[in-house]
Amino acid sequence: MSNETTARSTRAKSTAEPVAKKAAFTPIKKEQSASSVKVYEIPQGGGIVCKIKSELPVYDRISGKVRQIRYCPGEPSIYRDEQSTNSRRAHIIFRNGMLMVQEDQPNLAEFLEAHPENVANGGGLFRLVDNTRDHEKEVENEFLTHDAVSLVRNKESDEILSVALSLGIDIAQKMIDIRRELLKEAKANPKNFIAMFDDPRVKTRSAVIQANDFQIITCKPDGVYWFDSGRLILSVPAGQDPVDIMVRFCLTEKGVSVYEEVVARLEKLS
Repeated sequence: MSNETTARSTRAKSTAEPVAKKAAFTPIKKEQSASSVKVYEIPQGGGIVCKIKSELPVYDRISGKVRQIRYCPGEPSIYRDEQSTNSRRAHIIFRNGMLMVQEDQPNLAEFLEAHPENVANGGGLFRLVDNTRDHEKEVENEFLTHDAVSLVRNKESDEILSVALSLGIDIAQKMIDIRRELLKEAKANPKNFIAMFDDPRVKTRSAVIQANDFQIITCKPDGVYWFDSGRLILSVPAGQDPVDIMVRFCLTEKGVSVYEEVVARLEKLS
């Protein structure tokens, strides 16, 4: 076989062999994160469906002129004088007071940011929901709740009873039941609950209520009296709560000695 014949045979063989196809590039679709979605809300409701103006004049600080903006999904600019003659304006609809702007809707986000009715621009119709701030509040509230619950578990009985009395909880029941009711209060409003343990009015109110229950003092509609002697401690204005009046009195300089006497008599009973 000649060299020429061998070369032709080799070329034919190589041509006949299947050629490996180059793998086609398939772009990986990036998942849209929750942080890339902007959420706008109408704070005052807005009904099931609420349309806002999708074309209106605004003041452009860069050019120093009043320009017309409008929302056209296919246009890269929100300014009408920069949009094509074939642009088509679209409706902007809030459903149940909410509107979600996706990552691939930058022109809608820009339009809403420039809209005069945006709260950020001094308007009062709609606003951007600040998820970051919401998350911070959520975390802070979780920490406060944890601290409030810890107080119910760790505080001494006398402090527990003081807060319970101030909240109107029956302290004649078992301590476990008192703590269970306090847990509900702690979770419902942790910030106020924590503050009660440092509030002198709470401790004073507890002492006044217990003194009345143990017949150390007598709280009547017209005044507060010593139970044993019937001597008037202070008068109560008509229509006001004698316990409240007594608590305020004990927290004054004039009432300190009375409060100390009430506490001393309570301690003798324990």
